[in-house]
Amino acid sequence: MTEANARRLVIFGCGYSARRFVGLFGSRFATIDATSRSADGAAALVADGLMAHVFDGTQTSPALAAAIATATHVLVSAAPGEAGDPTLRGAGSALEAAETLEWIGYLSTIGVYGDAGGGWVSEDTPPAPENERGLRRVEAESDWLAFGRRKGVSAQIFRLAGIYGPGRSAVENLRAGTARRLVKPGQVFNRIHVDDIAAAVAAGMERPDVGPVINVTDDEPAAPQDVVAYAAESMGLPTPPDIPFETAELSPMARSFYSSNKRVANTRLRRELDVALGYPTYREGIAALVRGSVEEG
Repeated sequence: MTEANARRLVIFGCGYSARRFVGLFGSRFATIDATSRSADGAAALVADGLMAHVFDGTQTSPALAAAIATATHVLVSAAPGEAGDPTLRGAGSALEAAETLEWIGYLSTIGVYGDAGGGWVSEDTPPAPENERGLRRVEAESDWLAFGRRKGVSAQIFRLAGIYGPGRSAVENLRAGTARRLVKPGQVFNRIHVDDIAAAVAAGMERPDVGPVINVTDDEPAAPQDVVAYAAESMGLPTPPDIPFETAELSPMARSFYSSNKRVANTRLRRELDVALGYPTYREGIAALVRGSVEEG
């Protein structure tokens, strides 16, 4: 592996999780280039101190191509669309030609497993996506693993659970008065704090032979209404009333999440990647977010 002070990182799709990674581990890299689909998004990345590039999945600018040419690490956080993976489509040739590349990380989702009727799944469980969105993810994972084999570089797939963290949690929803306790008997979800995602990606860079698929989830699958109730109690707020799932007004995408019920094991994350979760259950995560909101207030 390249020495830390000589590492050069390119991030495709520098959103919530990738920006948190930069905030926590950016000092490990000599340079960091990141992409956004819009000029406004790129300007926000520049404001964060990053070298930013507008990239919509069609072609690379000369500046982005130059960054790829000297990259040692690439983190892909851009979701696939109808035309497939936008990074491979628009930057595949530049990545193929990159002579210093040694690691690729792809942020995927545990949604590729589909429904397990509340049972446990692991990285050895074959994907069984239930919708077009999940199928695209499986195809993108396969394409990135094939690229890594062809290129002779490590490619790791990080399957993320439901992401929460500062600015994106039941704490903010309760403060805004928008939190709802949807109740679907037997339904559970895994979650993952954004800081633990960053730690998993950092660990993957140090242990590139682990995987290639790694579930990045917390230890305790839990009912969504329990998380809202715990956050309300922690904040000293009334617990929102139960809303039966069958009668709840939800967007088609939100309702589709509830069609998948599973418990996702994180054994590989803990034992092989050796990640000690900062927030092993939603309780630690919510408690930290409540403390943070009080301190900021």
